[in-house]
Amino acid sequence: RDFCGCHLSWSGAQLRLPDPLPRLRAEIRASAPGRYRYYQNACTQSYSYAWWDWARWEREIDWMALSGINLAPAFTGQEAAWQRVYHSLGLNQSEIDAYFTGPAFLAWNRMGNLHGWAGPLPPAWHLKQLYLQYQIVERMRSLGMITVLPAFAGHVPQGVLRVFPHVNATRLGGWSHFDCTYSCTYLLDPEDPMFQVIGTLFLKELIKEFGTDHIYSADTFNEMTPLSSDPAYLSRVSNAVFRSMTGADPEALWLMQGWLFQHQPDFWQPAQVRALLRGVPLGRMIVLDLFAESKPVYQWTESFYGQPFIWCMLHNFGGNHGLFGTVEAINHGPFAARCYPNSTMVGTGLVPEGIEQNDMVYELMNELGWRQEPLDLPSWVTRYAERRYGTPNAAAASAWRLLLRSVYNCTGVCVNHNHSPLVRRPSLRMDTELWYNASDVYEAWRLLLSAGAELGSSSTFRYDLVDVTRQAAQQLVSDYYLSIRRAFQSHALPELLTAGGVLVYDLLPELDSLLSSHSLFLLGRWLESARAVATSDQEAEQYELNARNQVTLWGPGGNILDYANKQLGGLVLDYYGVRWSLFVSALVESLNSGSPFHQDQFNQAVFQVERGFVYNKKRYPAVPAGDTLEISRKLFLKYYP
Repeated sequence: RDFCGCHLSWSGAQLRLPDPLPRLRAEIRASAPGRYRYYQNACTQSYSYAWWDWARWEREIDWMALSGINLAPAFTGQEAAWQRVYHSLGLNQSEIDAYFTGPAFLAWNRMGNLHGWAGPLPPAWHLKQLYLQYQIVERMRSLGMITVLPAFAGHVPQGVLRVFPHVNATRLGGWSHFDCTYSCTYLLDPEDPMFQVIGTLFLKELIKEFGTDHIYSADTFNEMTPLSSDPAYLSRVSNAVFRSMTGADPEALWLMQGWLFQHQPDFWQPAQVRALLRGVPLGRMIVLDLFAESKPVYQWTESFYGQPFIWCMLHNFGGNHGLFGTVEAINHGPFAARCYPNSTMVGTGLVPEGIEQNDMVYELMNELGWRQEPLDLPSWVTRYAERRYGTPNAAAASAWRLLLRSVYNCTGVCVNHNHSPLVRRPSLRMDTELWYNASDVYEAWRLLLSAGAELGSSSTFRYDLVDVTRQAAQQLVSDYYLSIRRAFQSHALPELLTAGGVLVYDLLPELDSLLSSHSLFLLGRWLESARAVATSDQEAEQYELNARNQVTLWGPGGNILDYANKQLGGLVLDYYGVRWSLFVSALVESLNSGSPFHQDQFNQAVFQVERGFVYNKKRYPAVPAGDTLEISRKLFLKYYP
């Protein structure tokens, strides 16, 4: 990277080595300021890795090693171990099937948020995942990484109450717009003897199968309100979780996501946070300060009351597309945390909910994990562009410096959920706010296109051109939406028909064809990778429904609608486009008939469209079509403001 100008990322590699190789004047030594460089979020397992085969895992683990990551979860295949434990406790298969979710939702099953939704898991799923896990832990360890294994957090299937009628378990509340059909998990009382029995049984099973590096992950109250705010109760829970780990491995360290503290700050007051953390001996827990770039927790908890923590950049929610970054915050945050009075910081981490987006931010964060002080960002990003495309190019470098200071420099409390009207259910009250000047992205688009003649053969350049053009188109959608809304509110039917017509019949189809020209922006890639895991037609259909539901309705009734929105060729035309078409038609109909537009009625109608997409069984190409440069240029000539 530093001497030969090579580049490796999710979206491609640039590995042209200079010939001859440069001679080094002296030995290169680098030492990281912290013990750990952590990677992965519990949610990434579902939003990004759900359908991965070994080839894709192998590439990711190589990227991790080459990025200097040395601590990461190995969560794959744990349901196979849980199934064995549940069988040994006396549960029957139908009780287990009612508990596990489908593959695209396992992250939330593991954290006790959901059960049963989009399941059950077929026997072949367990076998394939188990085999993958063997390969994952072997490769991670061979490259010097510490694997984090899952542990028991206290949640149990309802079947446990049938087998052990006297067990003390209480239902938690519903999670995130889900009712008790698929939520309200049972949590064992920390004093109940079965807590230790089940927890230790599971961990012993896992260690027997995969060996151990002595670090374990468990999240009891992820986005779930505990049954009591009594500090003594909270200490008992964390102590029970920790004891069930040490029962199987006396050297156990507990790695916990610190998301809950900033997600429900009203509940997690200092006394409650302290109680939960101090239920575990000091130094035997590592807390991930999960959203430290925007909402650091260490500052108001006296550095997690003495427990070690890792300063993490969350950055992405739901695997959404959309250019975004908080580069100033990550360039200074880790260094400020290290200098905090009595700081217990032991490393840095990358914890996006979804990957394969905004490569630059992750390369920057990985590099910062090895730095003793902040970087000069404009000169860093200039070198980044040169490495990424394999040659210096003034226009491309200017484009990147523009993006760096605008779309990549969100300041204050930044939450990167893509709220663009493009990917949200249409209404008359949509959020079009930006944290940057839209003109900077349009100018970066112009600059990148001008570099097309020189850089067009670079795969990473073509990816970036799609991504920046996509961002410009996303901004344009907001402009047309505002025109549509203004026209409707001032009863101007011709203007409504013009703006609505351009959006529905030109801009969205053009965006769809742009996305369809790159393999990493294809809906078909996501759906076909889900089908490829299957061992029968029935499994293939179940997995495809899982994959479709996750990126759209997220639940049976649009429970977390569009949370995991993506901008993919196929999805823009057949899902977002159809919604917009229905919306414009409804507004036109309202003006024509003189009857008011009712959002509730529209929501019911559009839900049928959304649900129809999940079940339409249309196969989408997994191979790109069309020339990215040509399509981007065509969009530019038509739409550049």
